[in-house]
Amino acid sequence: MSTDIPTPKDTAMTLADADFASDRREHDVKSAARDYWNKIKAGELGALPAILGLISLVVLFTALKPDTFLSKANVANLSTQALPITILAMGLVFVLLVGEIDLAAGVASGLSAAVMAKILVDGGQPWYVAIISAVATGVLIGTVIGWLVSVLRIPSFVVTLAFFLGLQGITLRLIGEGGTVPVRDEVIVAIATKNMPIWLGWTLAVACSLGYAATQVLRWHRQRTRELHSKPLEFVLAQSGVVAAALLISTFVLSQDRAPSPLITLGGIPWGVLLVGVLLIVCTFVLGRTAYGRHIYAVGGNAEAARRAGINVVRIRISVFMIGSGLAAVSGIVAASRLNSVAVNAGAGNTLLYAVGAAVIGGTSLFGGRGKARDAVLGGLVIAIIENGLGLLGTKAYLSFLITGVVLLLAATMDALARRRRTAAGR
Repeated sequence: MSTDIPTPKDTAMTLADADFASDRREHDVKSAARDYWNKIKAGELGALPAILGLISLVVLFTALKPDTFLSKANVANLSTQALPITILAMGLVFVLLVGEIDLAAGVASGLSAAVMAKILVDGGQPWYVAIISAVATGVLIGTVIGWLVSVLRIPSFVVTLAFFLGLQGITLRLIGEGGTVPVRDEVIVAIATKNMPIWLGWTLAVACSLGYAATQVLRWHRQRTRELHSKPLEFVLAQSGVVAAALLISTFVLSQDRAPSPLITLGGIPWGVLLVGVLLIVCTFVLGRTAYGRHIYAVGGNAEAARRAGINVVRIRISVFMIGSGLAAVSGIVAASRLNSVAVNAGAGNTLLYAVGAAVIGGTSLFGGRGKARDAVLGGLVIAIIENGLGLLGTKAYLSFLITGVVLLLAATMDALARRRRTAAGR
């Protein structure tokens, strides 16, 4: 008679092996494609809607304005037009990930830019003092908002709506009614209006392409070595090739001479694009490769479960508002650089709506727990292309508002439907 009775430890190990079996399953191209399709059907759309929308808009406006939309000058204009909204949206991704909202981010960017301009003009301070002061202003605003939301438990909608009104009053007091503060500092103006040398643009594009490919292949190798779930190598190489092609083609287009006169030469990648690239890499690393980033996703997925797991939810919530407002200040600096001035309505109007729309269009969920830094870049490009394309078509202002509003509504609807499908699929 056999005496091989499984112990509780053996039973637990068997159950664990069964639970993680899918993580160790080796994929070929066919099974990986099937898994990706199943994810889409289950509502995990990722950046797919934004990429399809981006391609559709480019094809549409190219067909409608073939001579101007993809011209060298307009492509460069698009790259700088998207900068402030993209950076603002990148900060909002952190706030949205924990399931909160920051309605004051736009006006916080305007106030921070006003502080920078006043320190430059009235204070006579150098550019680095003005920039540090502007970013510190943004971080301070985010700290106060985060404290009110996290410690006093006032809904973020109410707190940031109050700040939305109050910060506009402070900006008005600083600049004066109907006033504008010029920004003439060469370093700050260069952020959005000057270009890096062409050789430097090519060097960075090649380095980023090789670095991205090396990172993806090393990750694939580590997963294979540890017998974890991994994409087929063909997918990894194809993904790296697409990213490299996008970088090199963009660099080629922006390196062309786009000066309206043959007497001067104007080419190269704007410095602001490099700034967005650096912020994208840093934010992607923080969210995807650090314990802090995992804690943000955990709080956004289920705050009570995160608290019971030992995560300091209050600290996480305060920190995301600090990051959001800090990046809003950077956005305000870039906007001031592009316009060479700061007005009393800086950061007001549609700025916030465009930034929230950019994050949601890119794939960040309004319900928290899902999103990446790249969503802000993709969504910011979509918003900039809509605004730019409609401007080239000479569309009247009311139609521009209607079309942009419909696009934002579609993105929010898609997010809600995807969330419902994920819930139904148990993901």
